[in-house]
Amino acid sequence: MANINIKPLADRVLVEPAAAEEKTSGGIIIPDTAKEKPQRGTIVAVGTGTKDAPLTVKTGNIVLYGKYAGTEITVDGKDYLIMRESDVYAVIG
Repeated sequence: MANINIKPLADRVLVEPAAAEEKTSGGIIIPDTAKEKPQRGTIVAVGTGTKDAPLTVKTGNIVLYGKYAGTEITVDGKDYLIMRESDVYAVIG
């Protein structure tokens, strides 16, 4: 997990996306142009929530999110997504 100096506001979370699949289950190598955006990642920072709705996810959770959820940002050469907690569909594990 990354040590990052970004604090999301309100109901937003910062997610480090999982790496895109390199091979299919049959062993075929997927070229970069055909790789799908991952829909899974690890929460690296969370906001404080809102008065009416505290956050239910926490740092370290592995989550599933929508294919086009969040805004991509790059910090120190590493890519992250910042999104509202409502864009997170599920916590894995």
